[in-house]
Amino acid sequence: MKIVLVLLALVAAAMADHHCGTLAGLKVKSEWGRAYGSGHDREAFAQAIWRATFAQAPESRDLFKRVHGEDTSHPEFIAHAERVLGGLDIAINTLDQPETLKEELDHLQHQHEGRKIPDNYFDAFKTSILHVVAAKLGRCWDREAWDHCIEHIEKGIQGH
Repeated sequence: MKIVLVLLALVAAAMADHHCGTLAGLKVKSEWGRAYGSGHDREAFAQAIWRATFAQAPESRDLFKRVHGEDTSHPEFIAHAERVLGGLDIAINTLDQPETLKEELDHLQHQHEGRKIPDNYFDAFKTSILHVVAAKLGRCWDREAWDHCIEHIEKGIQGH
């Protein structure tokens, strides 16, 4: 009987590690603040994310024709890129506030529904975020926390 209880406890502990819990959310929130920066740093950060996204999914540029997605240096595209990261900033900064996060993800999901954005575009964007954050922070980031929390945000926006 003790073995069963120990095994159940280990399974529960292992499963708890595979989601974006409070500790993971706080880590991501703190690391995001350092990576996202401020002012002109945010512009370069946004451009790096979108250039990486477009390198992985070149056809995704077509979704951004209205804001000159063919040129990530165009002022209209930069403004749009920063608006997107502004929404992500809100989501990340509410990771430790489940009700508020749900409302933000519902809002972002509503903004994206009807655009028929393929899942691989979301995946490319998520991968780009992870790579750019890693490049910005070096070894001072928690990859596992980021994987779980960005996945949670991505699925919330996709409505999955």
